[in-house]
Amino acid sequence: MEQQHSHNTTPFSTKKHSITVICDRVMGPANIGGLFRICDAFGIEKLVFNTQVDVSSPRLKKTARSTYNDVFFEIQENLPTYIKTLKNNSYLVIGLEITSNSKPVQTQEIPEGSKVALVIGNEQHGLSEAVLQSLDSCVHIEMFGANSSMNVTQATAIALYELTKS
Repeated sequence: MEQQHSHNTTPFSTKKHSITVICDRVMGPANIGGLFRICDAFGIEKLVFNTQVDVSSPRLKKTARSTYNDVFFEIQENLPTYIKTLKNNSYLVIGLEITSNSKPVQTQEIPEGSKVALVIGNEQHGLSEAVLQSLDSCVHIEMFGANSSMNVTQATAIALYELTKS
């Protein structure tokens, strides 16, 4: 008979990926908490916001389940400048956004040993134009229903799954 594992008994090994997740104006405490939890689950190296994050928010704390203590995060107010710095340090900077040139996330090739920054956008407006213009490429999640978007945390989880599964 199957037995459910606890948080301390899962068979998963700890692994870090050279991925930074950059949030362009993500605002909702539940989404921010969810992003901490997802980034912890996928072993990303850093979570970056361009707005202040209130880790004392009860909603953020409930959703994050204390992962804000485990995931390194920082505030970078000027994302285009920060992205330029990452690119100068050999990061591949990929936006998660449906655009005229975006491709399905599962087709994005990541050369072995590459450092990656995944840039995600605001819950209602997506990526700002200034950030969009600073990226190396854009990927999207293929969807088959009538809606053309999904929750930012869910989309980030799908994209990180695709980017880390090799």
